[in-house]
Amino acid sequence: MAKKLDELLLEMKDASELMVDLSYSSLLYNNKEIAQEIFAMEEMIDDLDNKIQQEAVNQAIKDGNVDKALTMIKLSSCIEDIADAAMSIADVVLRDIEPHPVFKISLRESDVIITKAKIREGSILAEKTLGALKLASECGMWVIAIKSRTKWIFGPDENTKMEKGDILIARGPAESERTFLDLAHGRVKEL
Repeated sequence: MAKKLDELLLEMKDASELMVDLSYSSLLYNNKEIAQEIFAMEEMIDDLDNKIQQEAVNQAIKDGNVDKALTMIKLSSCIEDIADAAMSIADVVLRDIEPHPVFKISLRESDVIITKAKIREGSILAEKTLGALKLASECGMWVIAIKSRTKWIFGPDENTKMEKGDILIARGPAESERTFLDLAHGRVKEL
C-alpha cells in the first residue's frame, strides 16, 4: 500500500508542475483554452489530495506509523497549494485581467513556449509512440503531457502511444510550434 501512496503523491506533484508551466503559458499568450485545462486539472489535484489523505490515515492505522502519514499529508497539502497558485494565475486570463507589463516582458523573454494540440483524423501522430516518431528531435517540440479520453499522462516517455483524439501539451521553441500543430492536425504527413 505504501507504494500506492507514493505513486499518488508523485502523480500529484507532476500534475502541479505541469499546471504551473501551463499557467504561465496561458498568461503569456492570453490563451483561455489552456487556462480552462488548468481549472480541470485542479479538480483532479483536489481528488488526489483527498485520496492521499485517506490512504495515509488508513496506512497509519494499519502500520502505526503516524509520522509518515503526517508527512505525506503535509506534502500533499503543499502540492495542492502550488496547484491553487497555478489556478490563480489562470484565473487572470479567464477574467480578462491585464497582467502587469513587467511580468509580461519577463515571460516573453523566454525562448520556450508551451502549446496544446489535439490529434486529428489523418495525423501521423495517431497510433505511434513518441520514440518511434522522435518528435522532440525531429520537430523540436517535447511532449510533456497527454490528455487521453480517460486520464492524463504526465512526463510521457518514448513508449507512450498517442491516439486520435488525445490532447498533447508540448514545450519547445516558438519556431517549432507551427510544425507541431500541423502534424497533430494532419496537415503535415511526415517529419
